[in-house]
Parts: sequence; structure tokens; C-alpha cells
Amino acid sequence: MDYLKKRELILSGPMIQVILQLSGPVMLTNFIQTLYNLVDTYFVGWLGTTEIAAVQFIWPVIFLMMSIGMGLSMASTSLISQYTGADSHDQAKLVAGQILSLSTILSTAIGILGYLGTGPLLNLLQASGDLYIHSKAFLEVLFLGMPSMFLMFSYQSIKTGLGDTYTPMKISAMSAVSNMFLDPLFMFTFGFGLRGAAIATVLARAVFGIYATITLFDKTNDFYIEVSDLIPDTAVLKRIVKMGLPSSVGQSMTSLGFMIMNIFIVGYGQATLTSFAIGNRISGLILMPAMGVGSALASIVGQNIGADNLKRAKEAVKTSTLVTTAVLVIGGAIILITAENIVRIFSDDPLVIEQGTYYLRLITASLPLMGIYQILVGTFQGSGHTVYAMIMMLGRLWFFRLPLIILLGKFANLGSNTVWYSMITSNFLICILGSVIYFSGKWHKKTIDDPIKEQGAMAK
Repeated sequence: MDYLKKRELILSGPMIQVILQLSGPVMLTNFIQTLYNLVDTYFVGWLGTTEIAAVQFIWPVIFLMMSIGMGLSMASTSLISQYTGADSHDQAKLVAGQILSLSTILSTAIGILGYLGTGPLLNLLQASGDLYIHSKAFLEVLFLGMPSMFLMFSYQSIKTGLGDTYTPMKISAMSAVSNMFLDPLFMFTFGFGLRGAAIATVLARAVFGIYATITLFDKTNDFYIEVSDLIPDTAVLKRIVKMGLPSSVGQSMTSLGFMIMNIFIVGYGQATLTSFAIGNRISGLILMPAMGVGSALASIVGQNIGADNLKRAKEAVKTSTLVTTAVLVIGGAIILITAENIVRIFSDDPLVIEQGTYYLRLITASLPLMGIYQILVGTFQGSGHTVYAMIMMLGRLWFFRLPLIILLGKFANLGSNTVWYSMITSNFLICILGSVIYFSGKWHKKTIDDPIKEQGAMAK
């Protein structure tokens, strides 16, 4: 389906069909990626418990660096979706070209700086011994592969803004499947160990990221970018940065929050950190429908707000909430029953099994809250009001979770359960805050100017 037909569907088609058609490919993409993460965790588990802990320990670090690209990409999704809804084709093309240029330059700079600063950063995070060695080996390679990750972010954001979630799914699927085969090849056949897992990830993303970017310039498509769209446009870049900065801050501070949370978790022992890593992999599998709907919702809300159809944007939010809640309740019930058997697949350590099972059951029972969180963030990002999305991201960790961990750790004798209870409580509180913002109606106004006025200004 070309992007004009997709636009018509988003603006006037049956809402449940729109949500399922756009979120379905995103869900499948998330499933494939989560499946890869599980396979990756499985292979890393062959290396040892410390290697699993190392992957969990450094992930917030790499996510912190990636957050700039993710925030800017989300800004491009919002702008492209609103321009598409407003039927301003040239402006959508220009935004797409600008985000490609900007993200390439930034990712290269971040990758170089990150690689050079890996050792001091891990020292700052108090990593030592084998945890330091394995974390450094994994992190250095991922930093060098940062441009390939940013290319994928940019491509997915452009396509999502246009309402095309199917094509990014195919690209992501090919990349993830390639990863599954490359992992054991580089880890065991070539003997690179944990570093091999990182090499496999970067290689797969680079190949398919470059291919995906090239297809954006194919003039046989209904929507394509021209080389002239890559030339820096100060006005567009300022708008992308202005809108993307809150998302970047929200993403980066979330990563920093998880880095600090990891320090607290490490204080309870390596088994607790490993349990956290395994539990997150499993809960992520159940959470992917909500993540898919939230991602698709950004495009649906953006295009309808761009077309001045607020009523339909609200309908999209309501329908999405009902769908995700139903799916998460059913999926969570299954995990509650099978939690211990699932954890045993990834570890035979009795303490990890005990803590991992308890954490998995606890966090799974609260997954509907995470579904609501994803819906609210997708709504605010799609409408272009990224400051509210930033408040959601910052509030969950910095206003609620970390203070709760400190308070419960000091005044309650809960052991490692301190972290688990703090996570659930923070998810509940942030959903209340997000709902207050949503019902205030402050996200209703679109964030693009009148496309006719813009085109007139460009002509002058």
C-alpha cells in the first residue's frame, strides 16, 4: 500500500483496523527483536553468569548514547506524520532528508567519543574484575557500530511517520535473523566470546541499515528523498532539535536512571542483577504489543492532528488502551503460571531461579500499567508535545522509582525486593500523572505551521 492510501486509511478507515494494521508489523518486529534478545541471552549464558550480568550492566550506557538519535528520530516521526496528515508532501520529504544527515553526523561523533571513554566510564560505574573486562569488550564494539544503529532509527522513524510500519518490519526481521546466525559464529566458531555477540549485532545492523537508507532514494516509490533534501536547512534543523531535545533528554535521563538503578541492584549481588536481566527479557516479550501500539499510535495521532481531526485522534487513544490492556492481561496470566520454568531455561543457579521467578511474576502482574505508559508516551510524541513525553520518562525513574528504592532500602527490610516493589509503584504513579496531563487537553494543538504559509515563505 502506497503512502497516500495509507494516509487515507489513517484519516478515515475503521479505527480498530488502522491500529491493528499499523501496530501489527511493529509487534512482529518487536517479537523478532525480543526473540533475538532471548537467543542472544541464551548463547551468552553458555559463556557464564558474569557475561549475562555484563550485558545488562552496560546496556543503559549504550542506550544513553543512543538516546540523542532516538529523540531526534521521534521528532521526525511527529513532524512527518503531521505534514502527511496536512498533505504537505515536500515538507515531509525535507524533514526526512534532514534527519538522515543530522543523525549520521551525530552518531559518528558519539561513537568515537564513546569508544575512547569506555574504560573511564566503567570505572565511574564501579565495574571491576570480570564484570569490567566483559563489559568493556562488549561496549567498545557497540560504540564503533553506533552509526549503523542511528541509520536504522532514522529509517524506521521516517517510514512510521508516513504510516508504513510493514517495510521497517521486513528490514528489522532480516537484521535480527542474521544476528541469530552470526552470534554463535563470532562467539564460538571464531572464538571472540562476548565481544563476538557485539560484532554480530553491529554487522547485521550495518548491512541492512545501509540497504534500507538507499531504498529511501528510489524514485519509483511514491515517497522518496532527493539529494537536495540532505543539504542542511537551518529552519528545519532547529525545529527537529527543538522538538527532539525533550525526547532525547527523556531517553538519556532514563538511561542514566537505569545505570544508577543497576548500581543499587549490584549492591544486592550478582544473582539479583542476573535475575533482573532475565526477567526483563521475558517481560519484554509480553510487553511488545503495547510497545507496538504505542509506536503506531504516534503516527495515527500525528496524522489526524495534522489534518485537524482531534476527535479521531482521541478515538485512537481510547481504542489503543482497550486493546493493549486486554492483550497484557492475557499474556501476563500465562507468564505468572510458567515463570519458574522459564527462568530455569536461562540459569541453573538456585538463587537466580528464586529471585528471577519472584521478580518475573511481580512485574508481569503490573504489565497493564506499562501498557498505559506506552500509550500516553506515544500520544504525546505523535502530537509533537514531546515535553510531556519527557515528563513521563523522567518522572517514572527520577521522581518516583529511585527515591522509592532509597527510602525502602533505608526504612524497610525487603532485601532485593526493594527494587521490584519500587518499580511497580513508580509505574502506577507515573500513569496517574500521565492521565492528568492527557485529560488536561494540552496535547491537542498541532506543532507544525500552516503548510501553505510555509511553502509561500520558501518560495520567497
